[in-house]
Amino acid sequence: MSDEYGPTFLTVTDDDGNEIVLEFVDALEHNGQVYQAFFPAEVEDAEEDADSGLVILKVLHENGEDLLSTLDSDEELETVYDLFMQTLFDEE
Repeated sequence: MSDEYGPTFLTVTDDDGNEIVLEFVDALEHNGQVYQAFFPAEVEDAEEDADSGLVILKVLHENGEDLLSTLDSDEELETVYDLFMQTLFDEE
């Protein structure tokens, strides 16, 4: 994705109804599943929110719509995280 027009932001709502603004970083496909990586765009207190690093969500297709979902397991998250790290560091 080109940054020609600036970063892409997305607002998602978590299970508690809180809105979170995310900045799109990259997307990749692994084993037929599309994953997207984001950074939180707004972090009020870095010490309060220690998990403000890379957010990885998978794209689900339901009823003709693309939906974002959390990953199913820690193993899936670790595998996809490693793939994103390889991709991001290979681009530099």
